[in-house]
Parts: sequence; C-alpha cells; structure tokens
Amino acid sequence: QVQLVESGGGLVQAGGSLRLSCAASGRTVSTYAMGWFRQTPGKEREFVAVISWSGRSIRYADSVKGRFTISRDNAKNTVYLQMNSLKPEDTAAYYCAADRDSVPLSVLNTAYDYWGQGTQVTVSS
Repeated sequence: QVQLVESGGGLVQAGGSLRLSCAASGRTVSTYAMGWFRQTPGKEREFVAVISWSGRSIRYADSVKGRFTISRDNAKNTVYLQMNSLKPEDTAAYYCAADRDSVPLSVLNTAYDYWGQGTQVTVSS
C-alpha cells in the first residue's frame, strides 16, 4: 500500500505562488507516474499535471500550462507542484495521485491507484 500526504496549500492573493508537496510512504513510488488533480464543490475532479517515473515526460492541463510546474524527487519519494501566477479560478482542493501503470501518462482520474487526502488552495482576487 502507498500512502500519499499533500501539504503546502493555503490562502494566496491572485498573482501569487504556492508550492505543493506530496510525500509518499509505505513503499517507493519511484516507478509510478504521479499526478496532481483538483476539485471544487459540485464539480468533477480535474486533471492538472502528471509526471513519468523518470521525470522525462510531463503533461499539463491547458489551463495551467506556463504557470504550473510538476517535478519529483525519487530519493525523497516526493512530488511537487509549483504554482505561479495564481488566479481565483485555481481555487480548489488539490490531490496527489499515483499510477502503478506509469505508461502511458494518463489524465483520467480512474487510471490512478492511490490518492492523498487533498490540500486546499484558495486564491483571492
């Protein structure tokens, strides 16, 4: 089993930055693809970004391209999401997820095997 714990959320003004972290425990996720999703009340969970086990392949949602950066440190069993130029529409609960079948990279939440509890990001205008 893999446990994922997100941290780094909070309240920030529009245009500001936050860095989310996702620490994995239970077993190494160094061979897993790791993704970030977000969700607001009453809406479907939305893909944000995914990174391959090696870090060489990355995909982003169009809505965050050029503003968000996903990265990972396999030695620390941790994945990051650097969020810059934040907008009020980025307000959501952000979830980290692990996909054992790391190829191909998936944008579908149904492809992921393990999920964290989420961390809230609120962007004020």
